[in-house]
Amino acid sequence: MPSFKTLDDIAPAGKRVLIRVDLNVPMEDGKVTDMTRIERVAPTIAELADKGAKVVVLSHFGRPGGKVVPEMSLKTLVEPLAATLKKPVAFAENCIGPLAQQAVAALKNGDIVLLENLRFHKEEEKNETGFIDQLAALGDIYVNDAFSCAHRAHASTEGIANRMPAVAGRLMQAELVALDKALGTPRRPVAALVGGAKVSTKLELLGNLVGKVDRLVIGGGMANTFLHAQGINVGKSLCEKDLAGTARDILAKAAAAKCKVLLPVDAVVAGAFKAGAASLTVDIAAVPDDQMILDIGPKSIAMLKSDLAECATLVWNGPLGAFEVAPFDAGTVAIAREAASLTGAGKLLSVAGGGDTVAALAHAGVEDKFSYVSTAGGAFLEWMEGKELPGVAALVRAA
Repeated sequence: MPSFKTLDDIAPAGKRVLIRVDLNVPMEDGKVTDMTRIERVAPTIAELADKGAKVVVLSHFGRPGGKVVPEMSLKTLVEPLAATLKKPVAFAENCIGPLAQQAVAALKNGDIVLLENLRFHKEEEKNETGFIDQLAALGDIYVNDAFSCAHRAHASTEGIANRMPAVAGRLMQAELVALDKALGTPRRPVAALVGGAKVSTKLELLGNLVGKVDRLVIGGGMANTFLHAQGINVGKSLCEKDLAGTARDILAKAAAAKCKVLLPVDAVVAGAFKAGAASLTVDIAAVPDDQMILDIGPKSIAMLKSDLAECATLVWNGPLGAFEVAPFDAGTVAIAREAASLTGAGKLLSVAGGGDTVAALAHAGVEDKFSYVSTAGGAFLEWMEGKELPGVAALVRAA
C-alpha cells in the first residue's frame, strides 16, 4: 500500500488547517435530503477542532461553472454541519480574497469556518497557480478528506497538496485502507461483482479486474451484451450488440488470466419495465423474443451464493437487475444480504461503492453491514479501473 501521512503525523494546535471535504450533498427545497457525506467528514473536522486547530473547511457544491450561483451557495450547509458537529460553524462569503482572509484571521483555537463554494471560481477546476496560492495562504497544514473528489486534479484536491504539509483525513484514510484490502493486497479468492446498464461505461473496469480477481460476476443490463456475444438470444433486453466483439475479448482475457466469469443461467423476464408487469422465470437460453431480462433468476442466485461462500474478498459495483422496481430487485437483494451475512460471520471482506450500488444496498437494508461502503462515485470507479487518482497521488508524494 502506498504510504501517506494522517492526522497522527501532525500537531494541529494553534495552526490554520485547511480541510478539503465533499459537501456536495443532495438538496430539495433548501434542505439536505441525505446527510451521509456530512456525517462521514464530521469526525475529522471535530478531531482537528478538539486538538486546538483553527479549522478552515473547503468544498464544492454542484456545477456552477465558475460563476456565483446563489442556489449553490454553501451557506445553506452551515446549519446541518454545525448540528452534526455540535459546534458553531462560521461562514465566509468567498473562499479567497479579503472575505476569506478576515474569516480565517478571526478564528480562535478550536473554531471552525466554512468557506464559500470553490467552484464559484473557474480557476479551481483548472488547477491554476494563482488560485492555489490564494488558498494556500489561508492555512499552515492541508488535510484531504474528500476521496470522492480525488480523481480530479483541481486546485483544492491536488494543487494545494504540493504547496504545504499534506495529510489524509480520517475518511480518506479509512477509504484507502479499505480499498487496499479489497484489491491492493487482498485475501483470496477475490470476487468482483460488476453490474449496471451498459458495458460501454465499464470497459476499462472489466479489463482491469479480470487480471486482478479470481471470479468476476457480471450482472444487470451489461450481462446481456456478454450473453449475446456468446450467441444467446436476449429478446428485447437492453443490449449493446455492437460491443459483442469487445465482450468476447474480455472473456478471452479472463480465461487467459484464469479468472472465472459468472453470467446468469436463468432470468426473470417481462414484456415491459414497469411496476406490476407480468413476469416469468426462464432458462437463460429460452428468453422469448418479446420479453426483456430484468433480473437474475433463482438458479443464478443459488450459483452466486455458492461461489461467494468460497471467496474471502468481494468488491461490488452496480446492481444485478432493475432493483428500483419490484419484483426485479430480488436478485440484488438476495446476493447483497448473503454478502452481508458472510461479512457478519467474519468469512468475507466486502467493499462496495458507486451511486447505484449504495442505493441498492440501502434498498436491501445492508448498507451498514458490509466491511466498507464508499460514497465516492467516479473516484471509486477510477480506482477499480486501476487509474492513478491525482488527489491520492499528491498525498503519497507529500509523505
